[in-house]
Amino acid sequence: MGVWRWRRNPLRRPTDLIEAWVAFAALVCVLVVVPAVGWTAGLRVDVTLQRAVREQRQERYLIPAVVVRAAADSLDGAATDPAAQRQSPQRTQIVASWTAPDGTSHQGTVPAAQEPPRAGDRFRIWTDTQGRVVGRPLDPSTAAVHAGLVGLAAAIGAAAFVETLRRMVVRRLVHRRYTKLDRAWAAAGPDWGRAGAGS
Repeated sequence: MGVWRWRRNPLRRPTDLIEAWVAFAALVCVLVVVPAVGWTAGLRVDVTLQRAVREQRQERYLIPAVVVRAAADSLDGAATDPAAQRQSPQRTQIVASWTAPDGTSHQGTVPAAQEPPRAGDRFRIWTDTQGRVVGRPLDPSTAAVHAGLVGLAAAIGAAAFVETLRRMVVRRLVHRRYTKLDRAWAAAGPDWGRAGAGS
């Protein structure tokens, strides 16, 4: 569609040629620069997340715990409206005991591994070296998916930026064309229809 803007012809305006080069530059950016931006962003995030995965694997331990009893706030929650619990189900909180990797004994409130919890049931929880309950470590494949989504978002953002910039330039060129047309019209318009005006 825009190839005609490069051809030599008396109707081609300088702004037509500029617009063609801007469109070509935008196309090159979308085909070359935008994928590079997405790849670089995704790769950097992946490196950071994979480092976090390795650190979490070294600092977090899956250890056995034993149910001591149901937590006091869970007993209070059992008396609430059952319809409300169906709309927003929450795991029962229990008091459990466990031995940390450093050998110290701990007791605290944690979510129940199964419903209903019974005293003496065994389950596993994630803790740090000192025995504090922590979340499950990030999975390498999940980290890779997050990095890919960040790369895709960066590429889409870069493409949107390139297209916005192209549209702004084209809008400025169109405005310049209309300004020149208005000037030409103002210069030629008053003489139209007058006898001896050379028309």
